Amino acid sequence: MADWRPIIKCRDDGFPRIMGVINVTPDSFFEKSRASNLDEILERAIFMSENGADWIDIGGESTRPGATEVTLKEELDRVSKAIEIIRDELPNIGISVDTRKSEVAMNALKYGADMVNDISSLSDPEMKNVILEYKCPICIMHMKGNPGNMQNNPIYEDVVKEVKQYLRGVSEELIESGVESKNIINDPGIGFGKLLKHNLKLLSAGREIISDNSMPLMWGVSRKKMFDDLLGRNETKNRLAGTLGIAAMAPTKQVDIIRVHDVPEHLDLFRSMAALEER
Repeated sequence: MADWRPIIKCRDDGFPRIMGVINVTPDSFFEKSRASNLDEILERAIFMSENGADWIDIGGESTRPGATEVTLKEELDRVSKAIEIIRDELPNIGISVDTRKSEVAMNALKYGADMVNDISSLSDPEMKNVILEYKCPICIMHMKGNPGNMQNNPIYEDVVKEVKQYLRGVSEELIESGVESKNIINDPGIGFGKLLKHNLKLLSAGREIISDNSMPLMWGVSRKKMFDDLLGRNETKNRLAGTLGIAAMAPTKQVDIIRVHDVPEHLDLFRSMAALEER
């Protein structure tokens, strides 16, 4: 883990930190987020860093709807090398590892990652111990089911209330183990076991899903299927405008980190919005 502490709260002007996505997988849902070799990984990381990314999120296993798990060895091989070369070249970028496995998380932190992005919210019981050992931030996310079945007709009575209760339970478990609340990032899990109506309610709720205001909020909406349901954009390449439309609401919803595929476009969006607020 880096000696410095990358920031997980929003910028002083209220705009969120930008987290760029690099998937070292062959099957992630957005083809242009995939990187197949170390040269490509490093090239993308440098491009994101130079164009406004505060963070880079490295994932070695696809968690798109219908995805299947990869072996521990395969995920370790993919993630470790990617993080090592990025940290060597970019010592001042925040690096997050997107994994459900404690061994992958621990290895990534050894190679220079700063944060764990665990979409399964401690499905691996050893994950807590890794977070405590490295005293690093962890992002916990709500997901109904698992990537293989999560979109099979998910049902909620009150999606905002249920997601908040779930995240509160996981947060309390971490806090009771010794993790500081300020290091627990909450993610509502847009598109993870949710229909369009659920996604929109959670996005509208913003920080209502967080039980302790010291905990940061992260959104991950970039190019997701909700834009097919909402706008009829079946292909991921046509979902940027919708993505930016949601991102423009992030400051009003007090979002601290926004996880995106298109870093320069989000930087331009936030810089343009900030310029108008200065007038």
